[in-house]
Amino acid sequence: MLNELETAESRKTRDDTRRTVPGPDNRQADTDMEPAYKILIADDHPLFREAIISVIASGFEGSEILETDDLDSALAITRAHDDLDLILLDLNMPGMHGLNGLITLRNEAPTIPVVIVSAEEDKQVVLQAITYGAVGFITKSSPRARMTEAIQQILNGNVYLPSDIIRTGKESPQRRSRPEDHPISPETLNSLTRRQLLVLERMSKGESNKQIAYNLNIAETTVKAHVSAILRKLGVHNRVQAILSAGDVDFSQYLKR
Repeated sequence: MLNELETAESRKTRDDTRRTVPGPDNRQADTDMEPAYKILIADDHPLFREAIISVIASGFEGSEILETDDLDSALAITRAHDDLDLILLDLNMPGMHGLNGLITLRNEAPTIPVVIVSAEEDKQVVLQAITYGAVGFITKSSPRARMTEAIQQILNGNVYLPSDIIRTGKESPQRRSRPEDHPISPETLNSLTRRQLLVLERMSKGESNKQIAYNLNIAETTVKAHVSAILRKLGVHNRVQAILSAGDVDFSQYLKR
């Protein structure tokens, strides 16, 4: 994503932190036009902020964008704009201290969806971010089309996980052996129906309910019912805990029956 931007003509640095990206019939900012979305981009890398603005301009025309480069000012903007539709939050900008910054922001504004945008590609960091309240995790290496798809999925009210990382992502040895991950026992796996195993397998790959419904050729409401049953049988409270528990499961072994 950054490579695409860095090969383009350099843009003039702007002092303002608010922009309205033009709509199809309004190539200049129009203060009389109601923005499609109001989005805060909190990232200390100016080039990446420009890249995200470009994604929003092409995919979400008419949206109002606020910008900042540290956690303290992100908190201040959040207090002043409780009508934000989305916050795109860099994991490593000043003041964040890793996922502590996410927790602080979620405590300050629990109703505003927050998406982590980071160069980090450790699967456990991705899952921990969701556990701590993020509604999505977008890697900075994602192509434009995938970023647009991810943002749209989140604005539609869904959680976005990078399926490539969830499926094959690397984990540090310390994180992989955490006792709180609670691997699923063979007895519990055998208590799941074949369809529930198929749903859990696709959940563990980072697929959304909509994607699972499409791939298994079933209704999305049926997927939701299966997910609820899976969480209950596994004794976990949310989707992320189920994914963590299923991390080392060889589903082919149980799907043979």
